[in-house]
Amino acid sequence: MNKIKNVSIVSLSSGIMGEPDLRFEVEIGLKRLKEYGLNVKFAPHALKGEAYVKAHPEKRAEDLLNAFRDPDTDMILCAIGGDDTYRLLPYLFGAEELAGAVTDKVFLGFSDTTVNHLMLHKAGLKTFYGQAFLPDVCELGPGMLPYTKRYFEELIGTGGIREIRPSGVWYRERERFSPDEAGKERPALLNGGFRLLQGPPVFSGKILGGCIDTLYDCFNGERYADMPALCRQYGLFPSAEEWKGRILLLESSEEKPRPEKYRRALRYLQEAGVFDAVSGVLVGKPMDETYAAEYERLLVGETGRPDLSILCNVNVGHALPRCVIPFGAEATVDAQNQIIRFAD
Repeated sequence: MNKIKNVSIVSLSSGIMGEPDLRFEVEIGLKRLKEYGLNVKFAPHALKGEAYVKAHPEKRAEDLLNAFRDPDTDMILCAIGGDDTYRLLPYLFGAEELAGAVTDKVFLGFSDTTVNHLMLHKAGLKTFYGQAFLPDVCELGPGMLPYTKRYFEELIGTGGIREIRPSGVWYRERERFSPDEAGKERPALLNGGFRLLQGPPVFSGKILGGCIDTLYDCFNGERYADMPALCRQYGLFPSAEEWKGRILLLESSEEKPRPEKYRRALRYLQEAGVFDAVSGVLVGKPMDETYAAEYERLLVGETGRPDLSILCNVNVGHALPRCVIPFGAEATVDAQNQIIRFAD
């Protein structure tokens, strides 16, 4: 791919970006994008607020389709996550709308956007996981967090990511997101690097996965009763055969799922044949390191494969800072040398 020039920002989950009290954050991020020389547009319904976006999944789907069809869009940047982007499924797959619209553009988002990544995987597109507009570009500090910024700049500068190394530091989440927080730096804590729980230190495959909370909802209707049925109807979650030789990415949300829920999520993945098929697992650092040790014990105990490589403490997902991980590119993970490389 080439350097990014034109960016379209979409609200595919939450519409919070359009709320008046977040306008100051939007302006911070918009200024930063323009300083890169990017031409930025907001999808027609992206700024209409939480209530409108919640009530109109068909408009969210329309925005995504139009962004792919737009010849002047190089990159589709998600505003933020949320929890109900699965409701776009009938409007994207009912008449194969997404398959007919997808073009080779950079798509970047994380969290609930996991569902959109699975949609685009189904449509045959390689995507990028790990950052979004509001949480990353609109960071309230003096600038984007340095580690986050490095990978964002590589993506917009080259259209891809060559390699990932651990961040030297990590940050706790802010307690407030108000205008008086603007310009305030987050205290940095020492980060320990990638940690291999088990299995060979070098493993390869194309990466796919995302937020474990969202993957849980694909199988369990606690949050939305109709979500598992819709996911089955449209074949959203890849089959065990499709997982063969891939690397599974798992990271946990700001809800900080309790170990009991994390265990159930792993068992859903086990029952779907994922752990028997994949070549390895990458695990994102949990936000604020909550339940990190408990999650690691569960990963070892529930995957059922002592030979399966599991690499933890990767700086991707909800914990800050965040890298960008390409989905669909051939990756080689080298735990000993603390690097993940991607083929062109």
